Amino acid sequence: MAKLLEVKNLKTYFFTDEGVVRSVNGVTWDLDEGETLALVGESGCGKSVTAMSILRLIPNPPGRIVDGQIMFEGTDLLKVSDAEMRSIRGNRIAMVFQEPMTSLNPVLTIGQQIRETIQLHLGLDDEASTARAVELLELVGIPEAAGRVNDYPHQFSGGMRQRVMIAMALSCNPKLLIADEPTTALDVTIQAQVLEIMARLATEFGTAVLIITHNLGVVARYADRVNVMYAGEIVETGTAIDIFKRPRHPYTIGLMASVPRLDATEKVRLTTIEGQPPLLIREIPGCPFAPRCDWFVDKCSTDHPELEEKEPGHAARCWRNPLVDAKTRELASIGIAG
Repeated sequence: MAKLLEVKNLKTYFFTDEGVVRSVNGVTWDLDEGETLALVGESGCGKSVTAMSILRLIPNPPGRIVDGQIMFEGTDLLKVSDAEMRSIRGNRIAMVFQEPMTSLNPVLTIGQQIRETIQLHLGLDDEASTARAVELLELVGIPEAAGRVNDYPHQFSGGMRQRVMIAMALSCNPKLLIADEPTTALDVTIQAQVLEIMARLATEFGTAVLIITHNLGVVARYADRVNVMYAGEIVETGTAIDIFKRPRHPYTIGLMASVPRLDATEKVRLTTIEGQPPLLIREIPGCPFAPRCDWFVDKCSTDHPELEEKEPGHAARCWRNPLVDAKTRELASIGIAG
């Protein structure tokens, strides 16, 4: 069966006065209909640039997609016209951005902004599009939606604005919903409510979800599969169960070890990943994670590892198998690794 979305050898670079920044450097992954895929990693690893590349929203200059394919429902999005791409954005592919206050227009009512998308893509008149906007606001849990549809963004709390963004994204029943850090700056209770709404609506509409986050709790609860990104590359990919129980890349293990656990029976000091991500403005001959890695061997500094399948459906970009090392067994003993 054909995949809903296939990203093949995608390379998105930014051409600056200091040099070429390889923000996304040859990533390949896919997404099935109705599936939830998490893209995780530290800030600056290329997660959001990947999402913006899918929507062809990379600012040019200085950014440019220099290679690869983005196949959506069998069509390469990098080859369609600008007009065709505008008909896909907000319609077949929708996005919930990281900060709703900067994504919503402060001088237009919530209703006007939702209606704009509905009228553009579905061709409904004012009355029908307003009814649809109220229906969507009710769907995402906005109380008294019929009255609040005429309110402005500043009259909503952060959590309610994010619900409005979700309503807007789902207004045309998209096949793919991209959520870029959708719970940033929200308290944990509102975070849970927003994520539950997204999960429920994705199930009801059969929408595939690409969720971009560095919150591993979100990943564990909502994702079917996980892509771990580092320095513009996918360093590990697999099902959420495999990633959490049997992490195969040192970076993934480091991310797991830095998360506090509620079920710990004794105090466990959280570990940190020492050092900083590499500058992507220069070529890295070996493994980009090598300077920060506890499993470093000489080969890591000279040879770039390929994304190799370690077990069916589970691949990692590492010259060694961290599962057999003592530190991973230590992490496993406190419930971090499998």
